Amino acid sequence: MEKVSKHISYSEATRSNTATRWNIDNIPNGEQLDSMRTVAWAVFEPLRVWVDGPIRINSFFRSQELNTKLKGSRTSSHMKGQAIDIDDTHGHATNAEMFNRIKDELDFDQLIWEFGDDDNPAWVHVSYISPYDNRNQVLKAIRFTDRGGKKRTKYIPYE
Repeated sequence: MEKVSKHISYSEATRSNTATRWNIDNIPNGEQLDSMRTVAWAVFEPLRVWVDGPIRINSFFRSQELNTKLKGSRTSSHMKGQAIDIDDTHGHATNAEMFNRIKDELDFDQLIWEFGDDDNPAWVHVSYISPYDNRNQVLKAIRFTDRGGKKRTKYIPYE
């Protein structure tokens, strides 16, 4: 199938082990695919040039059914094709370096330091809508256990 961008194949952008395991269709419609191309060209491709090597995509497009199975946010930008989760598994730049490059040099809607520790996130979530609608919101995701013993995630402003 076609590419979403120069360095992202359609199959990479829609791949999900969970979708395969549960036989969930993870196929974007035309509008979602257009959004995927937009975030790929506005954020991923400039970052890929800067890194000068491959960047692992943990999650890109998620159908509503897949997002529900993954217990994702009911308003997840992944379902619109507007968000991508990336991870340095190739050793070209750390997740912290990619996070800071996006924060300091690129336009985005939301950028999240996903878990990890104070030195490096476990992965980086970035979304992009349009130059007119982007909020440039920078957050840090942390896990905690509530009073009832249930594990939860909280998003706090990144400082």
